[in-house]
Amino acid sequence: MIITLDMMQSAALGVMVLLLGNLVENKFRVLRKYCIPTPVVGGLIFALVAWILKEKNILEFNIDTTLQTLAMTAFFTSVGFSASFKSLKKGGLKVLVFFFCAVILVVLQNILGISLADLLGLHPLIGLATGSIPMTGGHATAGSFGILIENAGIPGANTIAFAAATFGLLAGSMIGGPTANRLITKYGLVDKKEESKLSTDDQFMEAALIENKEEPLVDRNFSIAAFELLIAMGIGSVLSAIIQDAGITLPSYIGAMLLGAIMRNISDLTKSYEVPMNEINILGSIALALFLAMALMGLKLWELAGLAIPLLIMVLAQVLLMFLYANLVTFRVLGKDYDAAVIAAGHCGFGLGATPNGIANMTSVVEKFGPSPTAFLVMPLVGALFIDFLNAGIITFFMNMF
Repeated sequence: MIITLDMMQSAALGVMVLLLGNLVENKFRVLRKYCIPTPVVGGLIFALVAWILKEKNILEFNIDTTLQTLAMTAFFTSVGFSASFKSLKKGGLKVLVFFFCAVILVVLQNILGISLADLLGLHPLIGLATGSIPMTGGHATAGSFGILIENAGIPGANTIAFAAATFGLLAGSMIGGPTANRLITKYGLVDKKEESKLSTDDQFMEAALIENKEEPLVDRNFSIAAFELLIAMGIGSVLSAIIQDAGITLPSYIGAMLLGAIMRNISDLTKSYEVPMNEINILGSIALALFLAMALMGLKLWELAGLAIPLLIMVLAQVLLMFLYANLVTFRVLGKDYDAAVIAAGHCGFGLGATPNGIANMTSVVEKFGPSPTAFLVMPLVGALFIDFLNAGIITFFMNMF
């Protein structure tokens, strides 16, 4: 029997999957410990049950993805609004240095994925589906580019990208703390930090943290936020269509994300209108949760069966790359000091899946060794605001090569 759900029914099922994920996450502390997103938990459970029902010839679901696409675009548009050049400038030199470190890692992740796919006799785009799409990009980017790669003629790419993103979340949470612990202990960084006074840069970072504290939520700002998101999404869809007509393969949300960034920076520069970022971020988070739940509901887990060993090899190689990069590049380029060690732990988290994982890694480090205000400004600015733009552009470049 096939159950066909319309747009509203599919969205309602997505919400129920979210509630299921929240219920399971509350029961099992290990899921909260490793910052596994609620929609991922619920979505994977649903996908597994759907797989069993299909294999037993009992039941199959046909889900309408209209609102899934809308939610995806809304989330990435909210990311676009976060990309403020004023914030980048405010972060100082360390933000720029870490930003370039993160961009280089994105390139290396894709080169590694494509190279391993070639060695294993797989299509290069399958390697790309285990590169920066799920690693630096996380589940959100996996859900958008995975479908795009499938549409390019690579069946199972979406499932592969989601599987790699989930593995990356776990691995990033597991290697971040030990990485910082080893660096801090090896180089005696806590003692060195306590011996010196805060540098001018440290004082600047602390002042920036105070200045960037979130403002209280305002009721009317939610309507402003929703309207600005819709304007950016509408005009951005036209921009995406123009770019795609030029023969460039890219996800549909790129135009909206760019428009969001343009609208935010015009607001910062001219002060002619307000961009309520707190409310935009909340709406974006809601859209992300619904998008991920619906995307994971539609996973075809049976497509992983023939690629289990090659996929494991590729994702383990990405974890090794992240570990080496955090120790040999991130830590050293950022100054080989205590803050650099904490940022290296954070980079392991967001470089293998998500900025919240990076923050969780850094939190565990500072709880043991002491505060690092610089790290808690630098890493989120790059991980949450700017890297998605460059990652999407770099992925698009590699996709169009193949």
